[in-house]
Amino acid sequence: MKRFVKDLGLSTVQSSGGLIGVSNGKTLVFEESSWFIINIIKLIWQYGFQPLRMHMWVEDVLDKFMRIYRYQSHDYAFSSVENLLHSLGGDDFLGMLNRTILETLQKAGFSEKFLDEMIVPINRLNYGQGTGINSFVGVVSLAGADSGLWAVEGGNKLVCSRLLQASRSNLISGSVMYIEEKTRTKQTGNPTKMYEIVYQTGSETRSDFYDIVLVATPLNRKMSNITFLNFDPPIEEFHQYYQQIVSTFIRGKLNSTIFSSRTLDEFGLTTVLTTDKSDLFINSIGIVSSVRENNNPQASTGGAFVWKIFSRETLTKEQILKLFVSYDYSVKQQWLAYPHYKPPEKCPSIILHDRLYYLNGIECAASAMEMSAIAAHNAALLAYHRWYEHTDMIDQEDLYEKLKTEL
Repeated sequence: MKRFVKDLGLSTVQSSGGLIGVSNGKTLVFEESSWFIINIIKLIWQYGFQPLRMHMWVEDVLDKFMRIYRYQSHDYAFSSVENLLHSLGGDDFLGMLNRTILETLQKAGFSEKFLDEMIVPINRLNYGQGTGINSFVGVVSLAGADSGLWAVEGGNKLVCSRLLQASRSNLISGSVMYIEEKTRTKQTGNPTKMYEIVYQTGSETRSDFYDIVLVATPLNRKMSNITFLNFDPPIEEFHQYYQQIVSTFIRGKLNSTIFSSRTLDEFGLTTVLTTDKSDLFINSIGIVSSVRENNNPQASTGGAFVWKIFSRETLTKEQILKLFVSYDYSVKQQWLAYPHYKPPEKCPSIILHDRLYYLNGIECAASAMEMSAIAAHNAALLAYHRWYEHTDMIDQEDLYEKLKTEL
């Protein structure tokens, strides 16, 4: 994403920060201070050196994962998600798909208290799940809780619209109904295999033919409803269950006493995460930050902010009134946000057919914008190399050592 932002001339906005607390439904089990040294003392007092060990482990995994950018800068591609991960971290990375983050961290000696109060709340915020997720997505989740987070000024959506504009592609707005391989005769008189895409746009049904097709949407019946006709062998069916998350935006005055005995004026937290043992009906709640530079969240008269709440179910009126002393409005968005992780994970194929590729299989390893960008780059390289039969650029072993030697 950073490369896209740079190439497109976009600007970034750093996270506005703020203080975070963790609630077990009865009290705040951890609460950040505005003083860095106080936070260090609190963490050591409650969890010893486990936070430091956790940080070092996450950094080690991320350092290995960063190799993908070097591989892709040299135009190497991978024919499966497993091959991609193995090239980055060997059997250790593949093993992470087959173990829960709970199993991995328990084996490493992390305490139940640390897992319940630090790891679970972060996972509930980022993936709506606890410690049952696979270890790889667990690392991605923990990395997302680190400092230094940023957004694209004006909104991350600008990356998509500007990439589309820069590519000079022809965007057709419609819903794909089915894909079928057919034989067509070229102007030279030679027959060739192509893919017919039948789609609906408005009240019309249309079709076009393509040499190469990349599918960039989860191929689940509840999400895409794309039918693959007359393929031999048939295209595999996808049964990955996606986790429902409800995002609710509320402009109101928080009832801070639901989290602590302090009044709102003395509360001071901008984000509250929750543990699995909490009887609260939310995963997290936090003040919405602006995507404009130097435009930090401001309270309206009366102390009302815009809050973003993640929950598994739609909030009832009674629940909203429990969270807020008063509120002006609420807006909700219910969506199937990411896979429900339950290791061992088997990632779908990238190559569905000869020249038919699938990007979203990488979500089974970890779902994130950056993962989707990597998957898209890999699929483009893979399609190119297979079209021109550059087999030496696909699934190469020991790339890390090979490229290091070339330097």
